[in-house]
Amino acid sequence: MNKRVFRQLSLAALTAATLAISGCATPFKADVARFQTQLPAPQGQSFVVEAGNPQLAGGIEFGQYANLVAGELTRFGYRPAAPGERADMVVRMAYDVDKGRERVRSTGFGDPWYGGYYGRGFYGPPVIVRGHGGRRFVYGYRDPFLWGGFGPGFGYNDVESFTVYTSGLDLQISRASDGYRLFEGRAEAQSRDNNLQTIVPNLVEAMFTGFPGNSGEKVRITVAPPEKG
Repeated sequence: MNKRVFRQLSLAALTAATLAISGCATPFKADVARFQTQLPAPQGQSFVVEAGNPQLAGGIEFGQYANLVAGELTRFGYRPAAPGERADMVVRMAYDVDKGRERVRSTGFGDPWYGGYYGRGFYGPPVIVRGHGGRRFVYGYRDPFLWGGFGPGFGYNDVESFTVYTSGLDLQISRASDGYRLFEGRAEAQSRDNNLQTIVPNLVEAMFTGFPGNSGEKVRITVAPPEKG
């Protein structure tokens, strides 16, 4: 097989693999830690959801996420306090996402000599070029065993730079009469985007999967992506 035919077949295989991956939605994974003392068995006790972070209080966006938490608690047998009613429990919720940190990975396709063996360039210094979608590719790598290293669409030795964001949801449930803490939980996840409108609902679902959980146990929760209509 000559070099040109090999290149065409390799590119076709890489394209097919990329299309197969892009066609599958990625599940959301979160690490959830929960603690409880005397959380009452659900028998219709009333609750109110408040912002754990004063900057979130009264916000429309916070209200949407608070409704998600209220819906989950209702599903477990508690109920939202009626207007003017003194709630049995106070639920405080806070969420955040950091500014992200950059990670670099090799997009090499089957090259055993690229990545961990020769590190920063086998022949010559790399040149970083930003491509579409914020991706950055590193040129200048040459592999004596493969023909790669010529950039996107040609080489096996591209390096992709991307940002990873860490998000978190904190939930606290206290007895309204004396402020005694009944439950504490935190769900944390990493993702390639920082869109809270997508992240927070997933964190809420992860928090209430198997709720209230085993006190002191940290578990990995996988939230399935929404089905396409």
